Amino acid sequence: MDLLGAAKLLAKSGKSEDAIGKVQRQANLNQASFFHQAIEDSLVSAEELCDICATEFGLPIVDISQFNLNSIDDELLNYFLIEKHHCLPLLKKRDRVYIATFDPTNSSAAEDFRFTFGLHIQFILANKNKLDAVIEKVLHNDQLQFDLSSFDAEEFANIEVADTQATDDEEPEQDDAPIVIYINKILIDAINKGASDLHFEPYEHNYRIRFRIDGVLKTIAEPPISLANRISARLKVMSKLDIAERRLPQDGRIKLKISKNRAIDFRVSTLPTLWGEKIVMRILDSSTAMLGIDKLGYEKEQQILYEQALSQPQGMILVTGPTGSGKTVSLYTGLNILNTESRNISTAEDPVEINLAGINQVHINTKTGLTFANVLRSFLRQDPDVVMVGEIRDLETAEIAIKASQTGHLVLSTLHTNSAAETLTRLLNMGVPSYNISSSISLIIAQRLLRKLCPDCKIPEILPTQQLKAQGFTDEDLQSGLQIYQANGCDKCSEGYKGRIGIYEVLPMTNDIAKIIMAGGGALEISAQMKKDNIPSLRRSALLKVSSGVSSLSEANRITSQ
Repeated sequence: MDLLGAAKLLAKSGKSEDAIGKVQRQANLNQASFFHQAIEDSLVSAEELCDICATEFGLPIVDISQFNLNSIDDELLNYFLIEKHHCLPLLKKRDRVYIATFDPTNSSAAEDFRFTFGLHIQFILANKNKLDAVIEKVLHNDQLQFDLSSFDAEEFANIEVADTQATDDEEPEQDDAPIVIYINKILIDAINKGASDLHFEPYEHNYRIRFRIDGVLKTIAEPPISLANRISARLKVMSKLDIAERRLPQDGRIKLKISKNRAIDFRVSTLPTLWGEKIVMRILDSSTAMLGIDKLGYEKEQQILYEQALSQPQGMILVTGPTGSGKTVSLYTGLNILNTESRNISTAEDPVEINLAGINQVHINTKTGLTFANVLRSFLRQDPDVVMVGEIRDLETAEIAIKASQTGHLVLSTLHTNSAAETLTRLLNMGVPSYNISSSISLIIAQRLLRKLCPDCKIPEILPTQQLKAQGFTDEDLQSGLQIYQANGCDKCSEGYKGRIGIYEVLPMTNDIAKIIMAGGGALEISAQMKKDNIPSLRRSALLKVSSGVSSLSEANRITSQ
């Protein structure tokens, strides 16, 4: 049913044509659904709309506020689609997925969910106001938490079936039950605290376990050094690694099933050090890649540039920054926007961190000859529309990616550089001809992650005007009534911070930038042109987050230089 049909439905229920026409015009202006605008403008209440749609379409009504969110199968929680369409998948039964919505006329939602799940879609009606509240909880995981005190230790002990024998340094297997319980508590605690990485580190006289929370490492536990070998052995068993091999690095993966419907992946890396094996585990949570572009922290103009580049049929989008700066999330967010039934999308990644339905993902394996360059060549014989290369590491990969972008494909990739300007010079230094760079690259995004102030405990910070100017704030900032905040700390956050948000430097390939590249200009010339074109730098983007109260000046100084 289109907008006109939805309007006729309300007209049948006795609403005046003038009021309906006003809602139609406002819905078009706001690019909102008719039913959403009708509730916003009080033409109809959320409860009344439910009753009207139930009568018209013969659909059942569910009291979504009473629904047990923990019963939702994890594979149904596609956060990107939930936020985009404001619908909540509740149940999968045989070949059908039941989805709560306030707007059963939303055909694009039905199509997107059908394509994603590969199943029939059945709408169930829900009161919009109650659905709003429940979706907000789901998107922020308020209800989907794990109880560390109530997990079943025996169930976790059998996550991976290990066929190993104790070595000289290890106790018999039956004595390792406390280690099994201890490790599982550590892993669940890391998930609950929102950690991105876990570090297990042996030293001469002590053993340290640290979590990286909001980009900062914190010591969580210091077990006895005598347990070092048993801890590493347990982690290697779970990762299906060779516990007898302690001289060489190893890489593995753990799929930790923490409930009937929920599993979390860990990427595991071991490294022989002077005092034993250091083990680092990265938590791979697909929900982080489903946030939607509006939640990543782009300024309005930056988001428009990214979306415009994604809408082009060809060209190259490069995302740059150091390890842990959020490049993967930015790329996956772009892929989610592009992921429709009409596109063929292939990715080459080392490793594949997050599984995405509808996208062909290839795990790079250099030992078998499956390199980025070889995979890219194969992609071009597979009729791709969009290609994502995990990282451009050498000239061969860069040349093939550029060739793909010049022959009708949209290419997304990453580079390890500090700024957008340095990305262009890095490609020149690799040996990529300047004319290929200027003709193929459409957008470069340099980014970092900034810790967000806890909204419950942040306090105002008062600084002299001259000091604010020295930090980079403009006269216009000061005249607008600038108020900045600093971290304080409470029981709801970590040292005054809670979560992270991206800051960006988004550089489109303009004619002026292209001329500088063709003339052999360097990063300094490109940066000067960016300043002339009023393209915000990473520092300016950080200050915008400070001035809006999202982060603190000390955090901006930690991440960016003045």
